This record gives sequence, C-alpha cells and structure tokens, in this order.
Amino acid sequence: MRALVTGAAGFIGSNLVDQLLRDGWDVRGVDCFTEYYDVTAKQNNLAAANRHERFELVQKDLREMDLASLLDGIDVVFHQAAQPGVRLSWADGFRTYNELNVLVTQRLLEAARDSGINRFVYASSSSVYGDAASYPTKETGATHPRSPYGVTKLAGEHLCAAYASGFGVPTVALRYFTVYGPRQRPDMAIHRMIEAALHHTEFVAFGDGSHIRDFTFVGDVVSANLAAATSAIPAGTVVNVAGGASTTMTDLIEAVGDIVGSPVPLRRVAEQPGDVQRTGGSIGLAHNLLGWSPSVSLREGLTLQAAWHRMRPVPDDV
Repeated sequence: MRALVTGAAGFIGSNLVDQLLRDGWDVRGVDCFTEYYDVTAKQNNLAAANRHERFELVQKDLREMDLASLLDGIDVVFHQAAQPGVRLSWADGFRTYNELNVLVTQRLLEAARDSGINRFVYASSSSVYGDAASYPTKETGATHPRSPYGVTKLAGEHLCAAYASGFGVPTVALRYFTVYGPRQRPDMAIHRMIEAALHHTEFVAFGDGSHIRDFTFVGDVVSANLAAATSAIPAGTVVNVAGGASTTMTDLIEAVGDIVGSPVPLRRVAEQPGDVQRTGGSIGLAHNLLGWSPSVSLREGLTLQAAWHRMRPVPDDV
C-alpha cells in the first residue's frame, strides 16, 4: 500500500508517517514547512522517516503544486495539513486559514476524483461543534463552530461530503478531540504546561480553569486514521476520534505538575474569543464502524509526552 500524508512534518502527520512505515507502507509526505512554529522542530519530526528507504518527502505548497502527479500511484490520502489554532484565525488571519484549510482541501479532492484512490481521510476537528447541546456529543449533533478555524474545518467536511456524493470520492472525516502527546505543537496547552513545570517558567492559562476538554493521545489518533483507511465504510462518513474521558483544565494542570515532579507556575488571563466551555465526544460510531477505541489513558499519555519534552533537542520559540 502507498500513502500520501499531507502536513507530514507536523505533530500528527509525522507520528502517522512513522507508524505507516513501521507497518510496511510506502509513504509520500508533503509539507511546505510554514513558519507557524519553529521549522527546525518540524524537520526533527521527520528525522527518522527521512532515513527510511520507503519514505519520500515532497517540500512544496499544496496551494500551488501539481496535485495529479502528487497523487500518482497513491492508494490512500491522509489529509492532515491545515493551519491550526483558534486564536489566530480571526481578522486578517482568516485569509490564510481559508487558503490552507478550505482551498487546499478542495484542490486535493478535485485531484482525487480521477486518481483511483481507495480512501481519502480528512483530519477534521471537534471545533466544528462549538458549544454542543449534549455530551458526549454524537456525530449527528448540531455543528455551530465558534471560531473561523472551526468554520474552515467544517467547510472541509462539507467538501468531502460533496465530492463523495457527486463523484464517489471515498472520503471519511475524523473529528479530532484535543490531541496531545510527543511532538505536540508549542502553542498547545499541554506543551506549554510541561515546559513551564520543567523550566519553572510561567504558564498563561485562559479562563478560570473550569473549561473541560476531551484529550486524545496522538497514538490513538494515528490508529484511528489507519482504521479509517482500511475499513469498509460509506463514502462521506464522519466519525469522532475522542479520548473517551473529559478533564477540567485545573485538574489537568495538577496532573502535569505531579507527573513532572514540579508544580506548573500559573498566571490566569481572560477567556479568549472562540474558546468553548466543554468538549466531549461519543466514540460509539468509531467503535462500530472502525473497530476503534482509545487505548492510552490521560496519565499514561502525559507521562509519555513529558518524557519527550525532557529529551527533545529543540527549545521552545514561544
């Protein structure tokens, strides 16, 4: 089997690349190494893959390159590339989110129409739900994103559904719930917490700590992608990928301090526009359709991420 992984140098993309190679896939990765965060960190994410004979890296921009040749010979597309984060998606930042999250997805789907691929796996987000009416939230729940970022991820889902119904492109959209683990982006909360605890620097926390998040370990997200690639499911399907247990930010901060062995120095600031009070995903459909369920507990996953922080070669730039 031959896979294309977009955003191959990123947090989730690079973990997916490594697992595909371990499983015997031939992998073509594409990444334009945007400067959203330290490019050196992204290069380090692919250090092992770049030494592998079954890995090919294409360093180009998906907005501009020839996508027909990129998909040539590919069996499964894992579309992980996106401009991440809620807070920078407002105001003038939206142009970049629209280009990288909506336009690029449409271009890839258009290229996939006649490519003969077996599956197009789209990385979506729990941000599409906004403040859900009930928890754990099912895929049939209403989608009311509270940020432009969430709007662009939902637009990508709608594009996947349109190309599935209009042209039979075998899409599946996975709604990720707050992914964490080794290689996590430096702007994300757990990354910043662990760094603060390790180096006795200040962790800036948004809100009063009562916000609840459903945290999902990156290894479980990778296994969900592999299951989505190989399961017999209808084109256009949408599936939650959630950790299965929700935690308040206050409890998370305490857990990180306990695991690191040093408390997280804390400074609270106001809640930010676009932040939702709670996330929590139902994983019943993932279990029924993909045979998938999360296997890594939050404490186990935090321990693995803290170990990565202690050994990683790249300092923070945020």
